[in-house]
This record gives sequence, structure tokens and C-alpha cells, in this order.
Amino acid sequence: MDPDQLSKAFVEHYYSTFDSNTPNLLGLFQESSMLSFEGEKIQGAQNISNKLSSLPFQQCKHDISTVDC
Repeated sequence: MDPDQLSKAFVEHYYSTFDSNTPNLLGLFQESSMLSFEGEKIQGAQNISNKLSSLPFQQCKHDISTVDC
């Protein structure tokens, strides 16, 4: 698989999972992973998963228009 196809597949998987079942993103992060969100830095798989799951909305739908790698 070429890098562009791989990147597109990952982005589609990430955002469809984010939109449908955010806790399932946990497996995509490592303890060294870092999320920067509104000036806050969150490190570690579980901490990132907790942050994403605690966002103040019930539903989300991402519309992917471009993927650059």
C-alpha cells in the first residue's frame, strides 16, 4: 500500500471511530503519545482517551475533505 492510501485509510478509520465509539481510539495511542487540545497537553493513551471521551458533546460527525501526508 502506498503512503497516500495508508494515510487516507488511517484518517478514515480514526475519524469514523471518533464519531461512533471514541473509547475504541485507545488502541491507536501509546504512552508516549501527546494530544494538544485548546492549550492543554495530555500525554499517554489512557489520558488521551479520557480527554476525548469527556468532550462536551454527545455526537460528532467529521467530514474529511483532504488528507495530506
